[in-house]
Amino acid sequence: MRNYELTYILRSDLDEEALAATVEKFTNLIKNNGGESVEVEKWGKRRLAYTIDKNTEGYYYIVNYKGEPATSHEAERVLKISDEVIRHLVIRKEE
Repeated sequence: MRNYELTYILRSDLDEEALAATVEKFTNLIKNNGGESVEVEKWGKRRLAYTIDKNTEGYYYIVNYKGEPATSHEAERVLKISDEVIRHLVIRKEE
């Protein structure tokens, strides 16, 4: 198993329930695809460096987890097609 860090930014117009449901969806996605030790860190609402799809702010989340490359690929696939996500980045951390 490899260590990964996933950072994603959610739209700022989402309410608390939608934010919680989206975070839960991505956490369960990682766990259901073989991920372990999922830790979610909420950075909160921050201003973006530049406008992305008419958004100037977003909710930042950082997720650390262990998983196989297939886990990471599936998470990226779902993040790309989710309307709630403005940007995302998955990196493999050093051992």
